Amino acid sequence: MIRLDLGLELAYTIAEPGCDFVFNIHAARTDRQTVVDEALRLSQDVGWRIETEAASANRYLRLHAHAGILQLNYRATVELAHFMAVPQDIAEVPVDRLPAPVLCYIYPSRYCQSDRLQRLARREFGHLSPGYARVQAVCDWVRRHVTFEANSSDANTSAIDTLLDPAGVCRDFAHLMIALCRALNVPARFTTGIDYGADPALGPTDFHAYVEAYLGDRWYLFDPSGTAIPMGFVRFGTGRDAADVAFATIFGPVISQAPRIQIRAVADADGRLNLPVHCAQALSTDGATA
Repeated sequence: MIRLDLGLELAYTIAEPGCDFVFNIHAARTDRQTVVDEALRLSQDVGWRIETEAASANRYLRLHAHAGILQLNYRATVELAHFMAVPQDIAEVPVDRLPAPVLCYIYPSRYCQSDRLQRLARREFGHLSPGYARVQAVCDWVRRHVTFEANSSDANTSAIDTLLDPAGVCRDFAHLMIALCRALNVPARFTTGIDYGADPALGPTDFHAYVEAYLGDRWYLFDPSGTAIPMGFVRFGTGRDAADVAFATIFGPVISQAPRIQIRAVADADGRLNLPVHCAQALSTDGATA
């Protein structure tokens, strides 16, 4: 069991006539990720609500803010009890046996044009035995071929763009890996969290994008950018690509400030401090899918 404290602060300057927000910044509640406690504070006295999307467990904070300054502070304590498995024991799932809720993650999407990468996927990975190791090979290939470079991409950059100009941030690594996995008929989804354990030289703690691939009977974590420690990822949201899980979707005229994020490991209720570490085992924070 790993216990993590996290906090984030967001700030916006909003013009008339105000603005609607949909935030995806609340830690997801899953079979193996427990939100022990959490608190939300807003600088404006406005109504808000949290809605949970049943299939993904994404939790959306929705509100309408007035013109002026909006500051948002969210903090939570989260416990992770990872499911761990030996990678060699994990198989790919034939398409005809995929659970219905998983099917949407083998189709092309806005930023993950898997239908255009099938020839590349077959050439690079078609000779490998299907299973966890092949998905790990995709992850390693993306990490070798793409250079992590801040401000080298934008909100319109897709997997194809990253393949042609191989530099980007975690979002771009994730999109390319997802597209290649789907080209191999492996369901893969875009997942957001916090970059626990990232090198401070890369900048302050930030939101992080990684990949979950459906293998065996559950979703397993992969981090193609290799910039953080997967065992320390707290999941916020999952979707087909970044369009589904932006940490803030804004409907109105605003000026945004850079988010301020903190995360640290803390002792559990029995006083034990377990730090996230890199490990060779396959990790999941989901339960099995029937």
